[in-house]
Amino acid sequence: MGKIYTRSGDKGETSLIGGKRVLKSSLRVDAYGNIDELNSILGLCIASIDDYEVKEILKSIQNELFIVGADLAEPELSSNVPRVRHDMVKRLEEIIDRYEGEVGQINYFILPGGSREASLLHIARAVARRAERSIVALSEHEQINKDIIPYMNRLSSLLFVLARLVNKRLGTSDVAWKS
Repeated sequence: MGKIYTRSGDKGETSLIGGKRVLKSSLRVDAYGNIDELNSILGLCIASIDDYEVKEILKSIQNELFIVGADLAEPELSSNVPRVRHDMVKRLEEIIDRYEGEVGQINYFILPGGSREASLLHIARAVARRAERSIVALSEHEQINKDIIPYMNRLSSLLFVLARLVNKRLGTSDVAWKS
């Protein structure tokens, strides 16, 4: 096995899937870099949450985020790279629907917090929102898979619901915003 460093990025460029070289400051690299950051934060969530069900959901999302990252890293939309699919969006919706019933509706704004575990999920939600914004910015300049933005939108909603779920299962109240 080779060394972890290649020196090929020492001048501020990187290779996309397919070999095209781009600046590391490009919108595309920013977008899939945000996905990598989100995936790392989900790893921290998994290590910090004891709820088996929630951990399994987060693990499956981590695997799906590899697909999102690969999809973003291949600009031609023509190779055999795994792609985000509409059924992945539907699966997130089904999970949201399942747990929204358990946490109940809200009639007030919720501040990020409650338990440490929920707070970490709120950080992940905020990073998912940033990743979504960077993907939208990319889509304004370059073609991307049309299913990525809805996937990211549902993912941030799911992370919000999971934060509330973890709080509820730990017996911790959501933190209501007071005007």
